[in-house]
Amino acid sequence: MDERYYVDTQIWRDYYENRKDRFRPLGEWALRFFNQSVEQRDIIFYSGIVIDELKKQYDIEQIKKIFRIIPAKLLQKLATTTEQFHEALRLKAERKVPLGDAFHAVVARDNNAIVISRDRHFLLLEDIAPHKKPEELI
Repeated sequence: MDERYYVDTQIWRDYYENRKDRFRPLGEWALRFFNQSVEQRDIIFYSGIVIDELKKQYDIEQIKKIFRIIPAKLLQKLATTTEQFHEALRLKAERKVPLGDAFHAVVARDNNAIVISRDRHFLLLEDIAPHKKPEELI
């Protein structure tokens, strides 16, 4: 299938911590999404901002362990630009969304990727980059 997905920090955490909410198996859905993506040979993107957000909870060895679910040939770290950051700052102000979410959307758009997230802020950024929840793709 060769889809291109930019995975938001919370989905990596759902997978690694096998998180659940009151009714939903978020970690299981994230795991199934990752396994399906590998099987279909989809490209999984992340950026330095994802790493920075993960560093709030984990050390670098744990982060490396999290990413091992995806074979190296299918996992790509994206470079980001000052222009992307400035656009994200503008979107943050205009749409009242967190800077990180605006930045994720801009980076995903510039790499023709679908954002994988369950964050409601991406509804306000749908014209920048499409988004899906893991369970919508499995």
